[in-house]
Amino acid sequence: MRVLLVEDDHPVAESLRRGLGRYGFEVEWVTDGRSALDAGPCDLVLLDLGLPDTDGLDVCRELRARGSVPIIVISARAEEIDRVVGLELGADDYVSKPFGIREVVARIRAVLRRTAPSAGGDPVLSGRLTIDLRARRVLVDGAEVTLAPREYELLAYLSTEPGRLFTREEIMEAVWDTNWFGPTKTLDVHVGALRRKLGEVITVETVRGVGFRLVAAA
Repeated sequence: MRVLLVEDDHPVAESLRRGLGRYGFEVEWVTDGRSALDAGPCDLVLLDLGLPDTDGLDVCRELRARGSVPIIVISARAEEIDRVVGLELGADDYVSKPFGIREVVARIRAVLRRTAPSAGGDPVLSGRLTIDLRARRVLVDGAEVTLAPREYELLAYLSTEPGRLFTREEIMEAVWDTNWFGPTKTLDVHVGALRRKLGEVITVETVRGVGFRLVAAA
């Protein structure tokens, strides 16, 4: 999933790039309206309104005139009139700053469900387990397995790159968000729950002192 990020605030953009990358998104970052309009094809646009060379609303209007790519406005302009104008010009959603990365990801997923409900495939692991990302369901041999919300988020995150070692810090920030200040022991509890419920079809390996990786069971 390729996201075009149009944002001239470097700390905000870097935070979004790192956060979205942890969720499996490929991010192209540009800092002004002209670069946004000159960018190549993408699956979704995150568009700031306060750009140095033009008003982001004009960029939104032009992007919408060119095609149907989903557009989410991200802006410090929280007034109702700005939200209304952005949506009327063709934006699919509007997120006011400050925001958390999990909110942005949730908005992206919601917009993609609305605009392209049949696009993309669901992760299939070991030939038996399927993660239905749109419906937030986990199926084993076609039968649904009930997971708690955080268990599902953990499985979905690890499945973005099966076999890759994710550090504990990466997982906590992606699944529990950057504002989580509780003990990381909760991660071990949720990993244990996944092993009990899905141990026949996947393996969550522990690398002591580092983190976890998801592999298909033999």
